[in-house]
Amino acid sequence: MHTLSTPTRPALRPGAIASLALSMLLGALGISIANVALPSLALTFAVPMEQVQWVVLGYLLALTVAVVAAGRLGDVIGHRRGLLIGLAIFTLASLGCGLAPGLQALIAARVVQGVGAAFLMALTVSLVRDILPKEQTGRAMGLLGTMSAIGTALGPSMGGALIAWGDWRDVFLVLVPMGGLIFLLSLKCLPVQEPRGRAAGFDPWGSLLLGLTLLAYALAMTGGFGQVKLMLLFLAILGAVVFLRVEARVSAPLVPPALLRDAALRASLIMNMLVSTVMMATLVVGPFVLSLGLGLSEVLVGLVLATGPAVAALSGVPAGRLTDRFGARAMLLAGLAQTCVGALALALLPGIWGVAGYVAALVVLTPGFQLFLAANNTMVMNEARDDQRGVASGLLNLSRSVGLITGASLMGTIFALAVGVTDMAAAPVGAIFDGLRLSFGVAGGFAFAALCLALRRGRVSAGRTGLDVSG
Repeated sequence: MHTLSTPTRPALRPGAIASLALSMLLGALGISIANVALPSLALTFAVPMEQVQWVVLGYLLALTVAVVAAGRLGDVIGHRRGLLIGLAIFTLASLGCGLAPGLQALIAARVVQGVGAAFLMALTVSLVRDILPKEQTGRAMGLLGTMSAIGTALGPSMGGALIAWGDWRDVFLVLVPMGGLIFLLSLKCLPVQEPRGRAAGFDPWGSLLLGLTLLAYALAMTGGFGQVKLMLLFLAILGAVVFLRVEARVSAPLVPPALLRDAALRASLIMNMLVSTVMMATLVVGPFVLSLGLGLSEVLVGLVLATGPAVAALSGVPAGRLTDRFGARAMLLAGLAQTCVGALALALLPGIWGVAGYVAALVVLTPGFQLFLAANNTMVMNEARDDQRGVASGLLNLSRSVGLITGASLMGTIFALAVGVTDMAAAPVGAIFDGLRLSFGVAGGFAFAALCLALRRGRVSAGRTGLDVSG
């Protein structure tokens, strides 16, 4: 048995907490700030919107593909060092985006920026245990959830203002000084980690294989269906099988097989994926219901949809405090129960109360999601070994991304099948609400399945103090 040295945790380091919160904010801004620039990019480069969309898709795909490897690399070289590397990559890539001479160069820089964001998303969560005692993990997770929601909500308005005052390059260049300042803050305030008892290994071939597998799955879930999509889905399944077999044979696997065999962690990852699928339904189905079913203008649709991120930003920190006070398991169950109620409310209330019903349902659903997120992340991080917190955090981020990707395709398909017409603009109002009821009825079923998993997870993890993944 080897001995892992644990970093000394100071009583309270506001600068360290701020560096993690701002790093999460930066990664979330990277996702949302570019969306508003797409029409301007299409005009500037005289290309169709299908090509310009890769400015957003390239970032998201790189983030999804790289997040587990980023977490594992943080376990190997130190979580603080890994976060600093991620901040440097993100900042330099943001400069590359702002100076890009053409669309292809911009997309390439966005891919690199997404790789940097993978470090930010994975290692901010894993670093919480280095700067706070275990009993305060929940409030830190709640704060990170709040910053993620703020970044998602702030991005479009911030990007729109920058384009109005300058041009599309400013959308990316504004991230350069932000990234530089957060890098300096993290360098100064995050605690330096002591060397580990032995050098851990990194699995580059496993990282490549997992990345290709996730890329195939993401591309298979993007857009409609056809022979190419089915082939990509088959390749993704095949890649997952090969990846698991390879990981069982290498000396320093990217994801230790015993980690995935742990029933409690596996349940947390599946729950995370299911709940993320539910939340994606609000972004995929919501605009059609609000515009075609309830007759709102584009401006009003945007304002109503902004209710979700706004409520998420307000409820993240309270969710973390509740998790610390009443325990992660109790709050996990409460959050999932509230998510079930919120999904069913979205299925029913808009058809009864109109816009007020839709907003009321979001106000129920979103805090439930934040409570689940804070509790689930807290449970996983508190149970993970110190030398595997990075990869555990990467797996949490990965399961969330897979849920969002799946939800975008699956919920959109369910909604379209229920509406029953190809041209949504010509669909009767009644058919739109049929699609709403079926989509969020299925979403409520996913949330209930997650609740059942949570009940089982509690029995599995009862009495445990850490994930037994040494085998």
